[in-house]
Amino acid sequence: MTEASDKPRIEFYWDLGSTNTYFALKLLPPIAERYEAEIAWHPFNLGHVFKSNQYELMKEPRDKLNNRLDDLKRWATKYNLPFKRPANFPIKTARALRGALAMRDKGLELAFIEAIFTEYWELDNGEIGEYAELRKVAERLGVDPDEFEALSESERIRQQLIDATDNARERGVFGAPSMILDGELYWGKDRMDFIEDQLRALTS
Repeated sequence: MTEASDKPRIEFYWDLGSTNTYFALKLLPPIAERYEAEIAWHPFNLGHVFKSNQYELMKEPRDKLNNRLDDLKRWATKYNLPFKRPANFPIKTARALRGALAMRDKGLELAFIEAIFTEYWELDNGEIGEYAELRKVAERLGVDPDEFEALSESERIRQQLIDATDNARERGVFGAPSMILDGELYWGKDRMDFIEDQLRALTS
């Protein structure tokens, strides 16, 4: 096994508006834990990346979109997850993404990420992209909501999200979730077997 200082590191690129990220958020941590791997969470503006690539999800063929929903329901059943497609979809996610960066300053990044994904993809909270709802999440996590919103709107945090999105594009990220491990990019919730194979190779 590798030494603790040489733990494998999985770079996880996510956006709240990604259905597949919801599932990857549930499936990846247990795998990482088995191999003592670290996960670095990277919020990025998926809508901006889509726009730069001239891609519009909701303009895909209707039959494909319907099948995508059927497939997501199969995944939810397979892994016994309370997933539901929110009535308000898609939503603007920039405030939530900046909120995660703000909560990183408080050591609460992952707790915040898990909370907002639960709100949107399990509880059908279609307003979770707005500060009225994000402030409630911050308060539940013990952070003053006024301080949270001010930090999320600060120029420093705004620039961090811009830089994170630019970094994602520079590394070839085109969708969410994207995971980079040992220089290899894996896209989607259905790449966990490949990630586990690579972790096994790195830690054997």
